[in-house]
Amino acid sequence: MDAFAECIAHVDMDAFFVEVERRRRPELRGRAVVVGGAGPRSVVASASYEARSRGVHSAMPIVQARRLCPHAVVVPPDHEAYGSASEEVFAVFAEFTPLVEGVSVDEAFLDLSGLRRHYPDPASVGQRIRVVIRERLSLPCSVGLATTKLLAKMASRDAKPDGLLLVPAAGGLAYLHGKPVRALWGVGEATHARLEELGVATIGDLAALPREILVRRLGPALGGHLSDLAAGRDPREVSPGAAVRSISVEETYDHDLTDPERIHRELLAQADRLADRLHREGYLAGTVHLKVRYPDFTTVTRSHTFAEPVATARDLNRAALELLARTDAGAIPVRLLGVAAGGLVEASAPRQLGLEARPWDEVEKAVAEVRDRFGRSAVDRARLSRHPSDPATRPGRE
Repeated sequence: MDAFAECIAHVDMDAFFVEVERRRRPELRGRAVVVGGAGPRSVVASASYEARSRGVHSAMPIVQARRLCPHAVVVPPDHEAYGSASEEVFAVFAEFTPLVEGVSVDEAFLDLSGLRRHYPDPASVGQRIRVVIRERLSLPCSVGLATTKLLAKMASRDAKPDGLLLVPAAGGLAYLHGKPVRALWGVGEATHARLEELGVATIGDLAALPREILVRRLGPALGGHLSDLAAGRDPREVSPGAAVRSISVEETYDHDLTDPERIHRELLAQADRLADRLHREGYLAGTVHLKVRYPDFTTVTRSHTFAEPVATARDLNRAALELLARTDAGAIPVRLLGVAAGGLVEASAPRQLGLEARPWDEVEKAVAEVRDRFGRSAVDRARLSRHPSDPATRPGRE
């Protein structure tokens, strides 16, 4: 049998945001830590395993997290620091193999097949990756190894925290069929409810159902997809440089926004942050999406497609304001605002030259260069730089 059959690795950083905070604040080690905003509507972005043992989890309201774990230290998120740490982690991955498919800032699939001449087996590679990340970056991670991406993802979850699990090729189906059906990609709340009606509790139960029943109940696409996964059929390969679908920023506010001027200023701040992320990740936006949530949790979205891809805060903000005019924001208080860039293309891709002069592009390019060198706080927009005592500026952010 091929000693490198389980050559797909899923590496998942453990409580990533928390561990980045602990790296610069060692006094937090061993304590219950929650990364999230301090406002009453803030949610948990990440929780240490000490906090998780008390029932705290990501996306939980901070108020509830404090009730479950009153002694937890709540730390405001620093996404710039997490982005920098992510780059360090992916640089380590690249030292082992060029076949790296990022899933998010803190997890990736790696194809280790090219390392068979350098390591005796995949587990040796996985363990070495963990050691290098721990020794060089002072961050823990968990590694799952298997013959497919599905099994590798499940294995890394079972290896947490700070562990490694290899699912043998010969035991893949036994491992898979013992899992709850909710562990499969594509099984959300609604699908789970429909599967429960069919008596399905585990992936093994799902595998025992005839394919035609699943197709009839769930449709050909989802039914066929779940039937394949339950049977262990997952032909997806690790895809280096898989396209990023979108980049987004959003805020949930401690107090509903009612003042149109404040709402407009918030949109400008978000456009500025979004443009900064596009610049750092090397993309242009073909589409901008606006998300507005009202106090009753009704959520509306609007989108605009540009004639030519853009990346400046000025362009993003103008489009977002036009989309805002097509909502009831202001007439109805706003609980959440979000702006996303879609239809992403690489900034280095060839572009058609326009005839219209765009002096603001040069201004924003200069701003980006200053921020690259001195940090985001080095330059700010005048409209966003009022005195800190102004309650209408710089609200608490999640």
